Amino acid sequence: MAAGTLVHLTDRVPQMTPEEMVRALVPPPQFAHASFDNYRPDDEYPSQAEAVRICRAFTEDTSPKGTPGIGLFRRLGRRKVSTKPGVYLDGGFGVGKTHLLAATWHQAYGRKYFGTFIEYTALVGALGYANAVKTLTGTSLICIDEFELDDPGDTMVMSKLLGELVDTGTRVAATSNTPPNALGEGRFAAQDFLREITKLANVFETVRIDGVDFRRRAVSGKAIVSAPDELAAKVDERLERGETVTRDGFRDLVEHLAKVHPSRYVKMLDGVDAIALDDVQELTDQSEALRFVAFIDRVYDAQIPIIASGASLDTIFGGGMIDGGYRKKYLRSVSRLIASTGSADGGDPF
Repeated sequence: MAAGTLVHLTDRVPQMTPEEMVRALVPPPQFAHASFDNYRPDDEYPSQAEAVRICRAFTEDTSPKGTPGIGLFRRLGRRKVSTKPGVYLDGGFGVGKTHLLAATWHQAYGRKYFGTFIEYTALVGALGYANAVKTLTGTSLICIDEFELDDPGDTMVMSKLLGELVDTGTRVAATSNTPPNALGEGRFAAQDFLREITKLANVFETVRIDGVDFRRRAVSGKAIVSAPDELAAKVDERLERGETVTRDGFRDLVEHLAKVHPSRYVKMLDGVDAIALDDVQELTDQSEALRFVAFIDRVYDAQIPIIASGASLDTIFGGGMIDGGYRKKYLRSVSRLIASTGSADGGDPF
């Protein structure tokens, strides 16, 4: 077997053309085969099964029986449809919102896009607003994962964009991301979302999904920490298996992330089989912490295991940040970090 390759994430500063950004608007590998049938609702939370039913119904408007290319509201005038042109999945982390969003995307027909809020705002920045509208007009479905309310400017740009697209027949499905200072597992996110996007408030059906983080059903409550020599041995083992492994100092990576737009983090991970981080340390700067959260989201989506030495990755959000306005983001990231380090040791939390 050919030897693997050791690379450094800090050497990667990926660039993406607008055309590449559009082509990248598909579900991540983790959800490449997501469907309504392989979503496993928790019987203790009936809202999960109800969310499946609502999302199934939501996709019916792009069934082969429909007529492609005509506006949604003209279709509504021809036949009775029980769902609104937008659905908003609101709930805590780990309850399967992204799985249902991806299942909705897979089930829908016609030209469709799937991306995070950050990816869409980056596309608007790269294309310009008018060209972004032109590019996305005519799509049957826009799926937005982790709709952000952190930046009022970006939120209103997206509100205007979605308003124009809905007017031409595009439907929108989104998942929630709790805004600053809105705690309680997203219970206030739907209200703030609908208030911010006033033009779309009447066309979104808000679906609350209750439940507990599914990752906690399969992993222990702590991220796995390797001693420095143990980390080196694990890296060597993977290289001997022919894998591509990245190895970076934790602080070096955190500082490097500031040089790469979060929409390009996914491209930093091209071809990577495992990530090794030396000397993990507590983060107390909010900007650094939020960038690292965005990076881990892409690592988790790509199902890349992490090997780490130093501090336990589930304890890195310090300085009281985890009890502040971004609590939901940090808790979701902790859950994903626990899962990612578990997979590095041969578990299957993904």
